[in-house]
Amino acid sequence: MEFAELIKTPRADNAVLHRPFHPTVEGTLCLTGHHLIFSSRRQDNEEELWLLHSNIDCIEKRFLGSLGSIVIKCKDLRIIQLDIPGMEECLNIASSIEALSTLDSVTLMYPFFYRPMFEIVEDGWSAFLPEKEFEVLNSVVSCFLSFILSICIYVRRSLRLRVLRLCFLIWDYLFPQVMMRSSQPLTGTNGRRCKEDEKLVNATLRPGKRGYIIDTRSLNAAQQARAKGGGFEQEVYYPQWRRIHRCIERFNILQESLIKLVEACNDQSHNMDRWLSKLEASNWMTYIKEILTAACLAAQCIDREGASVLVHGTEGTDSTLQVTSLAQIILDPDCRTIQGFESLLVREWLQAGHPFQQRCAQSAYSNSKQKLEAPVFLLFLDCVWQILHQFPCSFEFNEHFLVTLFEHAYASQFGTFLGNNENERSKLKLQQKTMSLWSWVNQPKELKNFQNPLFEANSLVIWPSVAPQSLQLWEGVFLRWNRPSRFLDEAEEEMKKIVDYNRFLQDKVNSMRKQIMEKETEDRIDRMDKMDRMDKMDEMDEMDEMDEMQENP
Repeated sequence: MEFAELIKTPRADNAVLHRPFHPTVEGTLCLTGHHLIFSSRRQDNEEELWLLHSNIDCIEKRFLGSLGSIVIKCKDLRIIQLDIPGMEECLNIASSIEALSTLDSVTLMYPFFYRPMFEIVEDGWSAFLPEKEFEVLNSVVSCFLSFILSICIYVRRSLRLRVLRLCFLIWDYLFPQVMMRSSQPLTGTNGRRCKEDEKLVNATLRPGKRGYIIDTRSLNAAQQARAKGGGFEQEVYYPQWRRIHRCIERFNILQESLIKLVEACNDQSHNMDRWLSKLEASNWMTYIKEILTAACLAAQCIDREGASVLVHGTEGTDSTLQVTSLAQIILDPDCRTIQGFESLLVREWLQAGHPFQQRCAQSAYSNSKQKLEAPVFLLFLDCVWQILHQFPCSFEFNEHFLVTLFEHAYASQFGTFLGNNENERSKLKLQQKTMSLWSWVNQPKELKNFQNPLFEANSLVIWPSVAPQSLQLWEGVFLRWNRPSRFLDEAEEEMKKIVDYNRFLQDKVNSMRKQIMEKETEDRIDRMDKMDRMDKMDEMDEMDEMDEMQENP
């Protein structure tokens, strides 16, 4: 299929662009295979807008006489309006945009056509390979060998049973306290056992030690799952493990929550009380609290109880990843650095099989029927922002980094978030045919835009508060298109200047302290030399007196 077949009208002159808090701009609208491009015609106000078709969630058409308007609602939550003279032109452009923004084939998406204009310093595809990550564990490899060997043996024995789940050991905290994640056990209504699974799970516990299983479903949902072949761990078969249920919502409930939240944020006609009521009705902040509470529980079991933790829900690719990732951020200072956080996303989300292609197919505006869409990753990023907001000096990255990840998860020129699992990415040959997001992010020029100027390395465990007054709406995502950003940008620049000036003063203080210490050392040496000279003079005087006494007895 050629993109030209989908573009009925490639260009429209005298179009007008409307955006909140921006002046109206007149110019030319062009459609390409992957971009909507708007270019202003005024020489004194040159402006261009490049919008990926894959970033378009839905469009609405409006007509007033011969003038047509297209309202474009994007997956990054912004809304723009284009006024196009001529009803036929407007209909053709709207039809073209709808076709180009809903391509069925992944290989027709922009990452397969994108050619970077920057120098590739680091290949992002090979930056976080499992082999490299495993090298970090070289000092404790011997502790894991028996565990890994047991996995291989149990899997081999149980392939025919089709009831064994793989438990992934994802993080060690002074081994043998470990964190694992998995899917649910397939016990079914008959309460089937899998002795290999029991041995596998128990292999991480020392004799006499207990572990915790955190199930991200309610007890009722876990019991209902048995009717579909799923289930949960029976205490009689896992006597060393205590099961705790922490209900985290999934799929359509989360998607509906996002839709209600964005609707509330875009509706500026209500007074404060009604707006807060709509915000509360979306339950978004409630889900933030539930996820953070479960993550704090997992971290507490490891850090305070000295116990191992197994986290799972149903498939182990959604709420499970939210909990295990946030628990690692709470416990491990390395996960709060830029490189460490990127590594966390690769192993806990991409390699773990979170279905980005399905979950991020739609955002908050789409009118099509919901299937498997859910803002699972956005909820996770929101939770990370909540912790960052409470501990602003403990993270190397800033809010802009999290917002960038949100944008690229839904629409990107990079292939990092394409596909639903590693198998699909391998078949699509993403490493050979597309560019990794990390290749762009980790450039020194770009990296400085994502660095937190307040960062000071903190090796301690950080415990976020989940009290209602401690959790805030993430304005940087949900309100950034509904308010002027100039003052926020100015405030951020002023903060950077203050931080830079503070560092300059600190360096000056350190330099002066060094000079004072050097001066004190010199004075001390001078005093010692003076005292030595005086002592020698006293000795010489005493010797002269003794000589005189001997000469004149």
